[in-house]
Amino acid sequence: MASQIWRGLRPIYVQVLIAIFIASIVGMIWPDVGRAMKPLGDGFIALLKIMIGPIIFTTVVTGLTQIRDTGRLGRVLVKSFIYFEVVSTIALILGMVAANVMEPGAGLHAGKEITPAIAGFQSSAAKAGGFVEFLLAIIPKTFVSPFAEGEILQILIISVMFGTAALLVGDKAKQVISIVAEVQKISFRMLSFIMYLAPLGAFGAMAYTVGLHGGATLVSLFNLILLVYACCIFFVLVILGAIAGAFGFNILSILRMVREEFLLVLGTSSSEVALPRLLDKLERAGCDRSIVGLVLPTGYSFNTDGTSIYMSMAVIFISQVTDTPLSIAQQLSILAILLFTSKGGAAVSGAGFVKLAATLQSSQALPLGGLGVLIGVDRFMSEARSITNMIGNAVATLVIAKWEGGFNQAQYDEFMKNPNIGSASNQSEATAVQPAQ
Repeated sequence: MASQIWRGLRPIYVQVLIAIFIASIVGMIWPDVGRAMKPLGDGFIALLKIMIGPIIFTTVVTGLTQIRDTGRLGRVLVKSFIYFEVVSTIALILGMVAANVMEPGAGLHAGKEITPAIAGFQSSAAKAGGFVEFLLAIIPKTFVSPFAEGEILQILIISVMFGTAALLVGDKAKQVISIVAEVQKISFRMLSFIMYLAPLGAFGAMAYTVGLHGGATLVSLFNLILLVYACCIFFVLVILGAIAGAFGFNILSILRMVREEFLLVLGTSSSEVALPRLLDKLERAGCDRSIVGLVLPTGYSFNTDGTSIYMSMAVIFISQVTDTPLSIAQQLSILAILLFTSKGGAAVSGAGFVKLAATLQSSQALPLGGLGVLIGVDRFMSEARSITNMIGNAVATLVIAKWEGGFNQAQYDEFMKNPNIGSASNQSEATAVQPAQ
C-alpha cells in the first residue's frame, strides 16, 4: 500500500499540485508565514534561469548544424513571425471584444490621479522607448552579456549566428559542435537536478502570493479576474484547439503533454521556468531540433497570447473604471499600438505594467492613473497569462514543425504513450551531433 502511494506521488506534477494546495492553505490561514516563504520561490526561479542560456544556445546550435538546406532557416523564421502576428492579433481582439461586451469595470469609478507607483511604471515605459529602441535592445552588448543578464532574444541571436557559421564551416567545426552537444547533455542533466526542487519553489511562490494579497482584494475586481481566466481558457480550448486541429493535433493531448509545465507555471507565475523543459520535451515529441530551438525561444517574446488578451482587456477596463469612453476609432487605434507594445519582455518582472503604461502614453486617450486599480490584483491574473503564453508557444512549435515538414508523427504518437522516452535525465548514452557537410 505504501509503495503504491509513493508511486502515485512520484510524478513531478503531482508533487507540485500538492505543494500549491498546501501553500494556498498556509497563505490564507497564516499570511505572515506565507509571505516569509517568498525566498523559496525566488530561489527556485533563479536556479532555473541559470540553465536557460546554455540550453537555448546548445539546442539552437546543434539543431542548425543538422540543417542541409540553409534556406530552411529563413522559411522557418518567416512562417514563425506570420503565425505569431496572426495568433497574437486574434488574442488582442478577443480581449478587447470580451471587455466591451462584459464591461468588468462598470460601476467602479476609480480615480485618475497618478500615484508614486504608477509614476515609476511611467518612467520605465519612457526609458523603454518605442519599436526602434526595442529592436536596438535585442542586440547584445558582448558575446557573454546575454547569458549573464538572461536575455532570451539576445541569446537566440548569438546562437543563430554561431550555429549558422558552424554550418557553413562544415567538417572543420565537427569537434566544436561535439563539445556543444556534450554541454547540452550536461545542461539537461543539471536541469533534472533542479526540478527536484520544483514543489518547494511552487510552494514558496504560491504561499507568498496568497499571504500577501489574501482573498479580500479579489472581491472588488472579481469580474475582471474571472473574465481574464475565462478568455484564456476559451482561447486555449477553442482558438488554439482549432489551429492545432487544422494541423492534425488534439489540444487536449497537447495539454496532457505539458501538464507538468502547466502546474510549474501555475505555482511560480512565470512561463519562463517551463522553457528549458519544453525545449527538450517538444524535440522528444517529434519536432525537429532546429525548429524547436528557433520557434520556442522566439515565441517567448513575440507570441505572448495570454499577455495580449490581458493587455487589450486592461485598456478597455481602464476606460470603464475611469469613466473615459472610447470610440470605435480610438479602440482600433489602441489595438494598432498594442500590436507593437505587447511584444517583448515577457520574462521581465513588472513588464505587463510597463507595456500598459507605454500603450496609454502612446495613445493619450486614457488617464495613466487608471493603472492604479490594477496593481493590487495583477498578480492573480499573471498565472492565466503565463500559462496561456506557455501553451500557445508549445502549440506554435508543433504547428510550425508540421508546416515546415520537420515533424515525426510516429515519434509523437510513441511519446504520447510514454513521455519518458528519450528523456535527457534518463539517457545513458547519447548520439553525437554531426555538423552538416
